[in-house]
Amino acid sequence: MMQSVTEIHCFRLGQHAYRRISLLSWLMASGLLCCATLALFLCVTVWRSYDHTFTFYLKWQDAVVALSAFTTFLTLGGIALICCFLLTLRSGYKHDMITLEGRLLTARDLSPLNLASIFWMMNSVFWCAVVVVIGLFPAMMIGWTLHLSSPVLSVVLTTVASILCLVGLVASIVAAAFIGIGCIGAFKSVRKLGAAHRYELSNRTTISIDHRELSILHPGHPESMIDLTLLAKEDRHELLALLHERWVDTEKEWNPELGDEISAALLETEDDLLATA
Repeated sequence: MMQSVTEIHCFRLGQHAYRRISLLSWLMASGLLCCATLALFLCVTVWRSYDHTFTFYLKWQDAVVALSAFTTFLTLGGIALICCFLLTLRSGYKHDMITLEGRLLTARDLSPLNLASIFWMMNSVFWCAVVVVIGLFPAMMIGWTLHLSSPVLSVVLTTVASILCLVGLVASIVAAAFIGIGCIGAFKSVRKLGAAHRYELSNRTTISIDHRELSILHPGHPESMIDLTLLAKEDRHELLALLHERWVDTEKEWNPELGDEISAALLETEDDLLATA
């Protein structure tokens, strides 16, 4: 009995792209480490500078300590995400970034835009923490109003500050809820950073190439947008040729215009190969 052997074509992350993205990752991690060190230093310095006796109002030093401690935690979490991405990046360089096995295509997004996603996620969580502190500002004002020289003015302003505390508390709770959601999303995003997605090349799959970016869309699967320039020029040329071959074999059912898009991408790749020859 004859058995057909399915050829497996693996395309790894190019060396130049691997070094460039690794350098960007390490620079970002170093910057975050510096931020974490400064935030921790500020937290320890302020913590040692005031009395910790219990009061019915919030001290501004407590807010600074909490925000700086949270910033330290946030930046260390960002560094952990970058380390996870670096491991995935190395896997794409040593093993495969795109795999073509018969009618199955496996791809992972290893573009430096993953680093931008980490940054903007941290940026959103940080400003939510700032909103939490701002919402608690009326509670800090009580410490000032209680020590006013005028008793009448002290009572009036303390009452106003107490009412504002309720409004600020609502804002702080909402912002804290967003922080919690962001932290949960961060844990989930660890598995998505450069994760491999497998697609069946069928009439339900939509593939397009625009400006050297491969877009893959299949029902029930996340959309993948792969930067083909991350591949070595020879691998990119071979991948495009194989995709064109599979597209013709499936009677052009993925995307009727894919042939023209592949031809244009092949011409650009051949020009690049000639330029470096």
